[in-house]
This record gives sequence, structure tokens and C-alpha cells, in this order.
Amino acid sequence: MITLQNFITPDPEVCTERDLYLHAQGAYGFATEAAHYVLMRGAELSFDSYFNLLNLATWHQNCHIKDLFMEISGRGRVALRIYHEPEYSSRTEIYSDVITLDLDHPHQVNLTACLCKLHNEAIRAGIVYVSLTALEDEVQFSAGRFAIPQLPAGLELPRLAISITTFRRETEVQRTVARLEAFLQQFAYGDHIRVQVVDNGQSADIPASDRVIPIPNANLGGSGGFARGLLQAEESGASHCLFMDDDASFDMENIARSYMFLALAHDPKTAVAGAMISNTQKWRMWENGAWFNGSCRPLWNGTDLRRADKVIAMEHRSNQAVPGTIYGGWWFFAFPVAAVTRYPFPFFVRGDDINFSLANDFRIRTLSGVVSFQDDFTEKESPQTLYLDLRNHLVQHLTIPDLRRSALGIARIAIFFVLRSLFRMHYSTAMVQLMAWEDVIEGPSFFDRNIDMSARRAKIKDMSEDEAWRPVAEMDLSEHRRGVAKLRHKRRHRWGMRSLNGHLWPFYRGSRLVLPISKRALVGQAFGATQITYLNTRGDKAYRVVRSRRRFANVLWKMAKLTWRFWRHFDQIQKAYDQDYKAMSSKAYWQDVLKR
Repeated sequence: MITLQNFITPDPEVCTERDLYLHAQGAYGFATEAAHYVLMRGAELSFDSYFNLLNLATWHQNCHIKDLFMEISGRGRVALRIYHEPEYSSRTEIYSDVITLDLDHPHQVNLTACLCKLHNEAIRAGIVYVSLTALEDEVQFSAGRFAIPQLPAGLELPRLAISITTFRRETEVQRTVARLEAFLQQFAYGDHIRVQVVDNGQSADIPASDRVIPIPNANLGGSGGFARGLLQAEESGASHCLFMDDDASFDMENIARSYMFLALAHDPKTAVAGAMISNTQKWRMWENGAWFNGSCRPLWNGTDLRRADKVIAMEHRSNQAVPGTIYGGWWFFAFPVAAVTRYPFPFFVRGDDINFSLANDFRIRTLSGVVSFQDDFTEKESPQTLYLDLRNHLVQHLTIPDLRRSALGIARIAIFFVLRSLFRMHYSTAMVQLMAWEDVIEGPSFFDRNIDMSARRAKIKDMSEDEAWRPVAEMDLSEHRRGVAKLRHKRRHRWGMRSLNGHLWPFYRGSRLVLPISKRALVGQAFGATQITYLNTRGDKAYRVVRSRRRFANVLWKMAKLTWRFWRHFDQIQKAYDQDYKAMSSKAYWQDVLKR
């Protein structure tokens, strides 16, 4: 049998939110070390969960699948039920039996035969999941999987290069490589996979092996690191490449599912974009795929993955028409090398994954349970990341044909970014963002001259010293809420927008607020304040912003002049990107750059 999906169990190193793995009733336990469940009489485990349901439409619509089976193993007597849930009608029990689980002889069910009893469409659509009820004490459930009996005749298995870019995160990348090597040793197709570690800091000390290739590299950011990894993948004859983060905070089943999906895919342009969940709230989807137009637009953001109904609704709709500008984040993005016509544009970091996805003709799909856990983007926000964000947002619209806009249409994006900072009294960040806009106006040659970002990083640091984190012991954390800060959300928002958060009211005395970092990105939280102290997640660092009408007016004046300049010279700016973008996102460009 060829495994499509294994049942995943909670892993303390990744996630222990039990409702993402199963929903339970009655007395049961999970043995972490042995990775199996123990059920007392009457306990029921239902695997209608994000990690363990099977999305029939995803596999059948995209892959060569004929006969489909389910296998489970364990010890003890159970009632086994298998359900099929279509999108617009109630679920159907397609299999029910009383069986005795055996560790050495898995119980097998032909799902295709069960689904055929319904109607033809049921075979290729809907959600399938398994339920177990213990009929005696101390039943053990050890493993389960969805599988096919054999590979299609003549199928050529992918040669996958897993490319990791790292910069001075020695402990994290060493742990990731060790996990990958252990996984590949027991994975059925491990011999078809190699791991490349592009070491931008040249400090990771990863030993070479039959499965691991360390690659010392100059620090040209994620763009340079992944471009180097793609070059290596092509040189080694890989058919597919997987870009992923160095901390690899995901279950190794990610790789197993993605590999089989790519192996069985109808379309040779098929790519897999891993979903992303924040480490802060591991039950909440951040994005299950995303698309870009004016800004990054995550799909299914906020979905409560503990709720089976929400997960199933998300899975049903994930197979409907996807936006034309869908992209895959490089925390986990697997793609066919032959479909690459454009290498990364030299952004350094931020936006390179968006541009790479949109510039190449990939058929991007998501898979249930293929997800990476990441630190909260709000926590990572800084003047430097916002500089990089605005820069890449503008470049996307200047380089991707499907995103073309007028001069003022693109300028609105920059204006929105800057106003968002101004309303929150982050004046230094706003000035840094205006510098990002100026750098984009300078044309693609700026990116080539500043490919390592060293000069810009130093300048941004100097410009934003007042917004740098400081020990919380140095800060006065007293708070005083008055007036507008006490209003309900709608009235507070209306006042904030009309008064530009009090900058138009010369005699307004606002509140002194202390806010957690989780609320920093919410502009409305700053309305009514003249001073805000932000605390990081640990509560050991803080920084403060204070309202200044002088700085506010200065930024507005500079923004107005820059808008005029961008509009006046837009044709020349667009022409420069039209002329240079293709060359600067080519294989030859990176071969030359990496030899400098």
C-alpha cells in the first residue's frame, strides 16, 4: 500500500492543541513517547480534524487516484465508523463494523467501494473521516493512514531538493536537519530526497552526508539564499524543490503528504503552499494560502481549527476557484523546477516569495494538515520590516502584469502604509517608509546596488532609534485613560479618522496607554492617545511613542511631495522596471551575483 496521509498525533515540539488532531468523548489518554491513544470502555475518538480528515476533492481533482483505502492498527475491540460529508448536505455513514485491532495486521477498508454505494460524485468530492468507539477497557489505537494500492504504471517519482536558508540560527537549523535526516531514514521515498542548507551566516556547522549538502553563502537575504538553493537543485537534477524555514516548526508528515501529492499530480506545474499558524494561538489559522492585490490577503485567516464544522467548511471551499494571484510563503513551498522561468527578485527579504509565485506559472494548492507554525508577524514588525514590506508591495505592482495599476493606484498603497504609521504616532517608521518609496522610485538598479541591504539596515536603525525596544525597568508603565479612549469602538474610530487621531485638534489632551504587542497593528487601539507604551509578549521590553503635530505635519508634507514626484515620473519608473526586471530575476543574474 502507498500512503497518501498518515494520521498525525500531537507533538510537544510542534503543537499539542488536541482538537486539531481529534475530537473525543469519554475517558482516554495519549502516550506521548509511544505516540498512541488508550481508550476506556465507551470512549470515542473522531478524526474530523484539520490534521486527520481526508479531503477527497483535493486528492481526486489534482492527482492520479483510482482505488482508495483506509488502514488502522492497535489493540482491542472497537466500533469503527467512517463518514462521508459532502459540502451541501448532511454526512453519511459509509462504513460501520465491530473489529478487533491488531498491531501487526492493520484493519483495511476499501473506501472507493464504500463510496460507490452512494453515487459517482461522492467518490471524488467531500470529506472523509474515521471514528472509533472502545468496546472494552484499555483499547490502544496506534496508527492509521489513507492509502492507494499501487502507484500508476510508468510514474516517475519526484527527485526533491529541500532547500533551507539560514542566517546565524545555528541551534535551530542543526535541530531541523537532525529531524529531517531521522525522517528520511524511515520514509519510503527518502532516497529520492536531499536536504540543502544554504548558510548565509557561514556559521551553522552542518556536516555533509549522503542526504545533506551544506552550502556556505554570502548574506544576500532570503532572496539570495533561496536563489542559491534553486541553482543547486537544478545542478543536482532535482525535479522539485521545497523552500522552507530553518526552524522547521511542523510535523514531518508535511513532507510525506506533499511528496505524494506532487508525485501523483496530473499537472506537472502543481505546487504545494503550506498553511501558516501563529505560535501565539496554535488553534487559529493565520493563512491557508494567500493572494496578493494591493496587499497580502490571507485565506481563512482567523478560522478556529478546534471546531470540526469550521475546518470542514474551509476544506470544502479550498477546492473552489482560487484567486489568480495566489502565492506560497517560503516557510513551506514545494514547486516543480521545470516550471521556473523567473528566479527571485533581489528584495533581500520580504516579498520575494510573493513575486516568485506570481512570476512563475505554478498551479498552487494547499493540503489539509500541511502547515508551519511561525512567530506572530505582529511581534516581528519593526521599522525595517515595514520598510521592506512597502518596498515589495510597490514593486509587485510594477513587475507583475496582472497587478498593473495607474500611478495614483500604486501611490495609494504607499499612502496607506504611511498613514497607518502616522495614526499610531510611529513617525520614525513613517519616515523610513517614505525612504522605501524613494528607493523604489530610483528603479531596479537600486536593488542591485544594495543587494546585501547593509547600508540601508544601518540607516534605518539610526532613523528609528526612538522606536527601539528597551528594558521595561526603564519605562514608566502608568496609564491614564480619558475622553475618547473610553468611547465604544465605532464612536472612537469615527473620532480618530475625522481628527487624524487628534493631530487636527491643537488643544486635545489625550490618554496615556500601555498596550500589548498584539494590539500594535490595530490602528483603532491608538485613537484617543497622546502617548502609548508597547510591551512585548514576554513583558520584559517596551518602547514608547508620543504624539507630535510637528512631526506629523513634516511627514505629510514629504509624502505629498513624493506622491507628486511618483505621479510625474511614473512612465519612466514603469519603463525602467519593464526593462530590467526580467534580467534581475534570471538564473544568469544570480549566477553572476553569487560569484561577486
